[in-house]
Amino acid sequence: MELLMKNIHMCRRAKQVEKQVVLEEDLNVPDAKPDVEMIIQSREHVVVEHTRAETGKLYADGYMEVGILYQDDTAEHRLHRLETRLPFEETIVMEDLESGEDVRLHYETEDLNVSLINSRKLAIRAIVRYDASVDEIYDIRAAAGVQTELPVCQKKKKLELITLAVQKKDILRLKEEIPLPSNKPNIRELLWENVQLRSTRIQLQEGKLAVQGKLFFFVLYRAEDEGASTQWLEQVIPFEGDVACGDCTEEMIPDIEVMLAQEKLQVKEDTDGELRIFYMEGMLELQIRLYENEETEILEDLYSPARNLLLGTERRLCEQFVMKNASRCKASGKIQVQGAKPQVLQVAHVTGSIKIDQVKAEEGGIRIEGAVPVSVLYISSDDSTPFAVIDGTVPFGHFAEVPGLDEKCRFTVLPSMEQLSATMADSEEIEIRLTAGLDIFVVRPMEQMCILGVEEQEYPSEMLAAVPGITGYIVQENDSLWDIAKNYFLTPQQIMEMNNLPREEVKKGDRIILMKKVVIN
Repeated sequence: MELLMKNIHMCRRAKQVEKQVVLEEDLNVPDAKPDVEMIIQSREHVVVEHTRAETGKLYADGYMEVGILYQDDTAEHRLHRLETRLPFEETIVMEDLESGEDVRLHYETEDLNVSLINSRKLAIRAIVRYDASVDEIYDIRAAAGVQTELPVCQKKKKLELITLAVQKKDILRLKEEIPLPSNKPNIRELLWENVQLRSTRIQLQEGKLAVQGKLFFFVLYRAEDEGASTQWLEQVIPFEGDVACGDCTEEMIPDIEVMLAQEKLQVKEDTDGELRIFYMEGMLELQIRLYENEETEILEDLYSPARNLLLGTERRLCEQFVMKNASRCKASGKIQVQGAKPQVLQVAHVTGSIKIDQVKAEEGGIRIEGAVPVSVLYISSDDSTPFAVIDGTVPFGHFAEVPGLDEKCRFTVLPSMEQLSATMADSEEIEIRLTAGLDIFVVRPMEQMCILGVEEQEYPSEMLAAVPGITGYIVQENDSLWDIAKNYFLTPQQIMEMNNLPREEVKKGDRIILMKKVVIN
């Protein structure tokens, strides 16, 4: 007797660990730069250059790139930029990690603080949280049928499982030229820039991913005009592109994380030789997982009226797809000018990032709580402080309906910024409106008993002798024709013929006749 085996390709989160680190540095203002009167705004970007998995440990190195916009102490109160890199080398302890394993490392800056020590020195302190995880790819092996000359009864079970079809990392390179409008003066010096990713959409196509979205571009520059005025430009830049993915089909279920990385901005000359073009290069990093919702059939039970079959079984963990929910959450709030900050004359730019504080499964869905820290750069009404910044936080809460959700379900939530705007309510208050994208992916782990082997034996003679020649049987609660036939060394088909049953269905209280067919040697 030969079992016909099949493999089901699965993926699960096998290892995960978080670590929080502090990066600190005192930054001296270069001699070519004027003294610092006040810090206007700061920003950061973490770059992980190398990772190496060894037994029980993950080694990661890279740097945090910090940018600082400050106002000098001259009578003109001009703006200047400083940049520095805070290098790091981290060892993250991960139990059971094996050398060479592929580790997914996600990082998030929880806090960045830049303070003034004196007019020539700044103190930088940042808190970064790392989330390292390993996804284990494994096969579930189970019998799907049997090949034998014996009379056997096979009980099949249909399963609808989610199987991993594609797992890869890829990038989409972005290159954009942003010319100055005709009413803007030429560029003398780049002071500050910010590029934010919004409204990303990914469509699965045959052999590729079609990616589109928007870049919200802001730049602050010193102009090449009389008085070297400070100018700014804000534009929305749509983009689209394809990422090759040979095994991709339109029917697959995507679970894709997208990040904007390594954006760089340069100033270029136009065709007239004037500095009037901003040239941006960057790339989208894509963590790609594509799943298939596969209907498969495995062998749940097996017996023969002629021979005693001893089954070798094991419980295996597999997953069922529950749903993918692309939720959108709107929120709004007001932030006010505090303390000695000057009043608002005009809003220049707003930045923000989504922080998820709590994700909790509830009856009928998932409760998500979080906040969006925002930073608003504005033109002030005070000539001694032409530009200033208000920082604030807009909380949000969202309930995503997930039919069929239970305590066993596993889910991930990937946040993204869809829309973010800041408008003046009055000279001391700014209203923030935002739309957060919350992509939710839900699966249900389940244990399935799988048949892995079978051994044939003769039935003990006393077992066969104990079966009466003819029996009147009353069907009990939860009985099936399969169970009755197996207990009396018959087949379901034989019982149907004995009792003229039109189908293989019985219910509690039915009366049937069972006649012995097995022969005792």
